[in-house]
Amino acid sequence: MRPARATGPTPPRSERLEARIPADLKDLYARAAAARGQTLTDFVLSAVTEAARKVVRENDMLELSQRDQQAFAAALLNPPAPSAKLRVAATWAREQGAPDE
Repeated sequence: MRPARATGPTPPRSERLEARIPADLKDLYARAAAARGQTLTDFVLSAVTEAARKVVRENDMLELSQRDQQAFAAALLNPPAPSAKLRVAATWAREQGAPDE
């Protein structure tokens, strides 16, 4: 019989990432980490995380911008029919002397 598993949140998974880099870059990273009072691992993780978030944020903004441009162009090319409130407002504006366009 196996012991019961503890209930509660599952601990985050710990993945391993390895990279081979030239010695001079490792020395540079180690100096930068020391300047920030971080371990080399913490420094590399924080720098990579910051860079990754920036790239993803910029990419998301670009995609949103393209989507918005497409929606705007579609609305210009195929405008919705005027609502009842808009027709009432246009009639009122003409009665007030606004020019017809």
